[in-house]
Amino acid sequence: MTESAYRRVLLVAEAADKKKALDITVLHVREHTIVCDYFVICHGRSLTHVDSIAEGVEEYLEERDMHPLRRSQPTDAKWIVLDYGDVVAHIFTVEARGYYDLEGLWAHAETVDLSGLLAEAPVDDAE
Repeated sequence: MTESAYRRVLLVAEAADKKKALDITVLHVREHTIVCDYFVICHGRSLTHVDSIAEGVEEYLEERDMHPLRRSQPTDAKWIVLDYGDVVAHIFTVEARGYYDLEGLWAHAETVDLSGLLAEAPVDDAE
């Protein structure tokens, strides 16, 4: 794991947390794909919340001179992807996250422990 990639993971997760993203999960996928080193996966309560999380991540990283290589441009924003090269952020609605189930698809990848690094908030299972 490169130090810069891990730092970017923490910044993406922290930015999503500041925007009240739910169930932030980081998967270390480097051993399983050449696409990137990490996935940061989270969801929002609504389409507006998903967009707000994505904008918050972009702004937070841009303040640190880190810009996405690509950003998905969906028409309905149920799933926004921010590609930072070694780190790819997936920001879903709760329904889209359940449908695409990236955590299940990449279940063989190591989950990065974020406990103690983000605000301690309960995972919202009511959605």
